[in-house]
Amino acid sequence: MAGSKGSKYYNTFLRYQLNLESVDNKKILDYEGFNLLLAIEEFNSIAAAAGEMGMSYRKAWEIIRSVENELGFPLVIKQRGGSEGGHTQMSPEGKDLLNAYRELTIQFDSSVHDITRKFFRKINKPNDDKD
Repeated sequence: MAGSKGSKYYNTFLRYQLNLESVDNKKILDYEGFNLLLAIEEFNSIAAAAGEMGMSYRKAWEIIRSVENELGFPLVIKQRGGSEGGHTQMSPEGKDLLNAYRELTIQFDSSVHDITRKFFRKINKPNDDKD
């Protein structure tokens, strides 16, 4: 929350998203795509990851294919059926991308938290205390 109970910004939040974009501002991988990849890594299954996120299997595959086409390398390795059933795992490049994304979001979250606190502290001051 952005202020103490009763302050004018009490129910106001500041949100941000990290997206990968091309040089011409075309979105390659957004928050939903990153979360899908994180879920695939957790469940080792595109179907389970899609279900967890409330999206169709087809949409999940469209996201993955689109990102792979834009980046030029596979994010997942899919193994079909067999006696143990199929599974999906992250490719080495996909793992590297997710690990870097996790690290980046931890750093961003920490920085944004500090910056946001300063921002709301400043706008929540009584009018006569403003700089």
